[in-house]
Amino acid sequence: MCGRYALDAPRSQLSRRFALDECVELSARYNIAPASDVAVIRQSPEGQRVLHQLRWGLLPHWAKDPAIAARLINARGEPLAALAATPAFRDAFRKRRCLLPASGFYEWQKTAAQPGSARKQPFYTSLQSGEVMAFGGLWEAWTAPSGEVIRSCCIVTTAANQRLQAIHERMPLILAPEHWQDWLSAPVDQAAALIRPCPDGDLQSWPVSLRVGKSSADDPALITALRGGER
Repeated sequence: MCGRYALDAPRSQLSRRFALDECVELSARYNIAPASDVAVIRQSPEGQRVLHQLRWGLLPHWAKDPAIAARLINARGEPLAALAATPAFRDAFRKRRCLLPASGFYEWQKTAAQPGSARKQPFYTSLQSGEVMAFGGLWEAWTAPSGEVIRSCCIVTTAANQRLQAIHERMPLILAPEHWQDWLSAPVDQAAALIRPCPDGDLQSWPVSLRVGKSSADDPALITALRGGER
């Protein structure tokens, strides 16, 4: 799964990187957690790429209880038949795919149980190039009884590549720039072919502070590699 990530890039950088026609102002965030508003790139009906903030945790348009969103922060990308058939994701996968820009993401590695030691060690993963990456995602619009419209999203995940398998068996779907447009607008079969682990050589990972486990922590030190003996 992908449950925490970071995005530290000004609007000007995101606009250039993703060829955006519209982009809201964003603040640097180093511990983005579910149920918060996150940066999402969608294609407008006019064919423009726009970046707005949507709530992380998919709320299907047919949902009766908005609490379902807490269970839908990720959409497992395989087997494809399950993604395409699951009611929570089916319509969004066909019609409402999106990109979520990220500087990197966190995953927790299970460690041997020892007295006084943490059960899981967080790692931060980013692109070797240092560029902002793009997760493949899905989005929805839900109308509350009051008439309020809530736009929400989730991150598609896939099996971890060989580099990350030692940390966790799952990873976000990371799309190469040449595939961004296909994910946003191509037919379902073309988009489905993109659901695979990214190449091992694209990524770098290092252990980081246990503080990332607290959603209230949000500072650049969270993505700094630990030195010996640090937690």
